[in-house]
Amino acid sequence: MSNYRMTYPLAGQTILITRAMGAASEFRHLLEAKGAVVLELPALVIKPPSSWVELDQAIIDINNFDWLILTSANGVNYFWQRWEKYGKTKEDLQHLKIAVVGKKTAQVLSNYGVEADFIPPDFVADAMVTNFPDALVGCKMLFPRVETGGREILVQEFSQEGAWVLEVPAYQSGCPDDIDSTVLSALENGIVDIITFASSKTVGNFYDLLVRAEGADTAQSLLESVALASIGPQTSQTCQELFQRVDVEASEYTLSGLGRALENFVSKR
Repeated sequence: MSNYRMTYPLAGQTILITRAMGAASEFRHLLEAKGAVVLELPALVIKPPSSWVELDQAIIDINNFDWLILTSANGVNYFWQRWEKYGKTKEDLQHLKIAVVGKKTAQVLSNYGVEADFIPPDFVADAMVTNFPDALVGCKMLFPRVETGGREILVQEFSQEGAWVLEVPAYQSGCPDDIDSTVLSALENGIVDIITFASSKTVGNFYDLLVRAEGADTAQSLLESVALASIGPQTSQTCQELFQRVDVEASEYTLSGLGRALENFVSKR
């Protein structure tokens, strides 16, 4: 392998990133540093929940809980927004243990001056129950989460083990109104080599946006020569359901892990 290829392992690849609208794309910079040309498609709109009542009441009653469960950066940010609205600081969380899923979620929490007490070894929510450090029987948990469409398995498994979990809506996610015209043109002209997905919702929303713009048959044909890359098993499952395939899956379920998986995939093409 040449020095150039070692330095820029994604050179010659045009990669479409699907992401949340308005999200800072560290992933874009990571891929560009590896030589890729990167396009971005906002495929997820993050906004406040339909009501703050449940989360606000949980914050008022925070001393009733043993653990705070946070499974996404959005959950951290929206929880903290309401936390500060009530004049609370990180010191008011000292009695509470905090569990998070993934390094990114932990980093966002750390940005507020709070360190997680528990991060499961695998970057998926299901691993949290299996590896949980405290006895679950009678454990009281607060789980601020997406209002609709989130996976239920975490709450179900905690409850089966005897924990009491209060789910409260902290944010909502939805689909943009239409697909970006530049991205659509790139797909129509066969410019895109790889599309990356970092969540099941971005897979579903991308599918809906493309079908809305092109129709189901044309949408599938536009992707025939495009590799579909997933951050992990849950996202891959949605790819399989909607596109009947997934070509790349990260073994470490982070954006850095997805970047490494892309390098490995491209090196073997």
